[in-house]
Amino acid sequence: MNKNFTWGSKTYIMGVINVTPDSFSGDGVLQDDNWIAGAIEQGARLEAEGADILDVGGESTRPGSVPISQEEELARVIPVIQGLATKVRIPISIDTYKSEVARHAVEAGAGMINDVWGLQRDKNMAHVAASKGVPIVVMHNRSREKDVTKHNSLGGRYAGVEYSDLMTDIERELQVSIDDALTAGIKKENIIIDPGIGFGKTVEQNLELVNRFRELTKLGYPILAGPSRKSFVGYTLNLPAHERLEGTAAAVALLIDRGVDIVRVHDVAAMKRVATLTDAIVRKHF
Repeated sequence: MNKNFTWGSKTYIMGVINVTPDSFSGDGVLQDDNWIAGAIEQGARLEAEGADILDVGGESTRPGSVPISQEEELARVIPVIQGLATKVRIPISIDTYKSEVARHAVEAGAGMINDVWGLQRDKNMAHVAASKGVPIVVMHNRSREKDVTKHNSLGGRYAGVEYSDLMTDIERELQVSIDDALTAGIKKENIIIDPGIGFGKTVEQNLELVNRFRELTKLGYPILAGPSRKSFVGYTLNLPAHERLEGTAAAVALLIDRGVDIVRVHDVAAMKRVATLTDAIVRKHF
């Protein structure tokens, strides 16, 4: 990436660009006719609001979402990444679990890969990241269609997902992803872990994960978390996705207190303020 990150010094903000028609958060740019220009404009706005990274995704990962083909995903994300690469100065991340999408995205200008399946869905992903020499986020994910339940206004969530011990299981499964990355030749300093808030975890498990988040720091890698507008916020507050700003802010502040390095958010301007104040208190970063 064309930006140096000093882990532990401050909280970095990853702004979300959903190049989809069906994002759970309601911000998918494919709902607009001029979606490529709209996505590029959105990226420039997020940079101006304080984003340190832009995360471009072409396939919805909301509970119960329908997968799309590799060809469709490429058609969505590549023109946006190419346009952003000439428009913004901050790093661009490609949010995908498909290795060929990742490879083309990096060649188009992305400097980071965000794999929501932690190298476990497409076994070639680790080799792509290693050969391109880019950082990769490996996320914990136990999402299964059979565990999804839906509510008309609150959207989908996971129910009935069982863990022997939530944090022990997450740490063990993240370690598998880390080992796969290292075995493939990905440099240790290019590995970022994500415990997968909202992915194959019940509302109660997500709340516990946020509360016990500091336990993940013993793995020794920078940590990304994506609490933004997630179902655990909505179901706890009984609010739809577009009314979850305050709940997201509370989660972001608590995650910073518990050692997160990057927060992936939709509302960059607001969460930048939350992070700046929390960093001033927790990290004494002014």
